[in-house]
Amino acid sequence: MRAHEAGWAHAVQSVRGPAWLRDPADVNALLPQLWSTTALKVDGVLEVGGVRLTDLVAEHGSPAYVLDEADFRGRARAFRAAFADYDVYYAGKAFLSTTIARWVIEEGLLLDICSGGELAVAERAGVPAERIGFHGNNKSEAELSRAVELGVGRIIVDSFHEIERLTQITRDLGRTAKVLIRVTAGVEAHTHEYIATAHEDQKFGFSISSGDALAAAEAIAGVESLELLGLHSHIGSQIFDTAGFEVAARRVLALHAQISEEVGVVMPEMDLGGGFGIAYTTQDDPSDPSQLAIELTKIVTEEAKARGVEVPRLSIEPGRAIVGPAMCTVYAVGTVKAVELDAGAVRTYVSVDGGMSDNIRTALYDADYSATLASRTSEAPPLLSRVVGMHCEAGDIVVKDEFLPGDLAPGDLIAVPGTGAYCRSMASNYNHALRPPVISVKDGATSVVLRRETVDDLLRLDVGAADSMED
Repeated sequence: MRAHEAGWAHAVQSVRGPAWLRDPADVNALLPQLWSTTALKVDGVLEVGGVRLTDLVAEHGSPAYVLDEADFRGRARAFRAAFADYDVYYAGKAFLSTTIARWVIEEGLLLDICSGGELAVAERAGVPAERIGFHGNNKSEAELSRAVELGVGRIIVDSFHEIERLTQITRDLGRTAKVLIRVTAGVEAHTHEYIATAHEDQKFGFSISSGDALAAAEAIAGVESLELLGLHSHIGSQIFDTAGFEVAARRVLALHAQISEEVGVVMPEMDLGGGFGIAYTTQDDPSDPSQLAIELTKIVTEEAKARGVEVPRLSIEPGRAIVGPAMCTVYAVGTVKAVELDAGAVRTYVSVDGGMSDNIRTALYDADYSATLASRTSEAPPLLSRVVGMHCEAGDIVVKDEFLPGDLAPGDLIAVPGTGAYCRSMASNYNHALRPPVISVKDGATSVVLRRETVDDLLRLDVGAADSMED
């Protein structure tokens, strides 16, 4: 965890890099497990979807998010095939646009959303409402009303206040809402504190151990306009070990049986959540969808048998595992600076034209990323470097440690893999930066998914700027 109140980047840092980072045999080579399936280098230039990133930047500028359509669709299909007996919801919070929403539905998945804005995107994309699941720990009356009006397939309730709101809304509209109860199973996921979501001390869901989850089921069972479909448990994000799912399944299935016996409601569904990890660096070793399906099904089947209950219809919510590897970010190098530290140590800072405004995860979660020179072949030896952004912030770091060619210079392009999940979703206008475009690539062609922001976009919400223009 963090050792300095201003963030890890302000604490004392080693210039030798992490123990898992090894000197590369070839500084120009790609590590396939970190990149989308169509990524390769041709004469030193990185190609994705048959598009040279030098050509993409020439047309669309930098920085830019590069989305590999074939890779995204391939990962969606892999989850659909592996979890054929499940409902597979794509977690839209990882990255969502109308294009992505259409791809998700075309590949046979459902869509998980968590805000009115995401619901509006799904509606604009033509996603059938019954194929939508609506999360959120503080849904507003307006959001719940719109979800009920549209006939959203399921609403995952998160508090007693929300049950009260939804009861009143459904009665006023004369509609029925299908709901799941989000429960906290008391599982400490082996991940960052801020993305571990099933332990007791956090904002999501009803506690099983305190009895709140059972009380929520009793409250819902007494409302004719609410149909209780099942329980929902999510233990965190960027998880590689299914042991946490095993503990959670045991506790959630025990509650499932208890509700059947004591409340008299036989719930047909159960959602195991998502959180499946991806490889950001060589230290990560994620499971493929087939292995995940085997392990999760075995866990639930054995627990259900032990409880003497039927296995409910199961669902999962992969987001990062689908879109994360399908996208990389390409930057242009602006400056390279060697900084002398204590005892003769030197750190090389490679500054690029983006930063924490397009990828906050390094600063927020102490996340690790990789990078490669994307615009040419280098004959220079590898040099341990730190890729940093352009923002007025010491913690504005994109890649903390990476071996890059020692002859990097202004104008070179650097690409960072694994940026599909949460980077564009959490992007900001810090320092009044313009958010980069998302450019999809396939079969040698590019297509704009989200266009680059402009200065006019930036000033459009600034009422004082509008008044000045009128004057």
